[in-house]
Amino acid sequence: MKLKDKVAIVTGASRGIGKAIALSFASEGATVVIAARTESTSPILPGTIHETAKEINSRGGKAFAIKTDVTKDEELHAMIDKTMVMFNRIDILVNNAATNRPSLFKDSSLTTWDKILAVNLRGTIACTKAVIPSMIRQKGGHVINLSSVVAKNIDHTPMAGLAYDVSKAALERFTLGLAQELKEYHIAVNALAPDNTGTEGWSYLNPNTDKSGWQKPEGWGRYAVFIATQDPSVFTGKILYEEDFTKVMN
Repeated sequence: MKLKDKVAIVTGASRGIGKAIALSFASEGATVVIAARTESTSPILPGTIHETAKEINSRGGKAFAIKTDVTKDEELHAMIDKTMVMFNRIDILVNNAATNRPSLFKDSSLTTWDKILAVNLRGTIACTKAVIPSMIRQKGGHVINLSSVVAKNIDHTPMAGLAYDVSKAALERFTLGLAQELKEYHIAVNALAPDNTGTEGWSYLNPNTDKSGWQKPEGWGRYAVFIATQDPSVFTGKILYEEDFTKVMN
């Protein structure tokens, strides 16, 4: 029970990596707030905030589903307020909520760019901004951002699209800069950088791609637990790939 008595918020936890992280946190004793938009089952993508919370609670964990669109400030602040009312603390924030519509730049619209940057970048910034005051009062905490190998790998296949790539590159710069700013408060800011991962969303966008070598969401759940159990005064300002964890966890 490495995270006993800790309270974690995981955005975009209806499915995929976010759900895997929420399940891993709960299995280690954390109380998890499932913050995402999806309340009803979609014919395209499975998973809802209520299903994730129900799965955790059925396993003996503790989870609460709060509908949250990270692009809507009123929903975001309502989620934070509810969490503070229920638990009076937030120890871990995982900024996982993201969207994507892969396309070449010449074929993409500014509306698509606005949507992707609003969720992937501004949503992360807004959620972090809302959580930091409570972590400063607590004199500690962990912020874990979800980046991607596409932030650096321009030859990545399958193509994620330039808007998505740019959002993740900016998120990494945000991670590194904020880690320096918050170090004195014992708040760690780190980022996970998955490669192709077998999530429902990425599999849907790439139905005919060979997925045999793809990473698994559950692995990123374990890696997030590892980060959340490190000393935030020391383990901060890192962009972490799968190979970084295989070195220290084996």
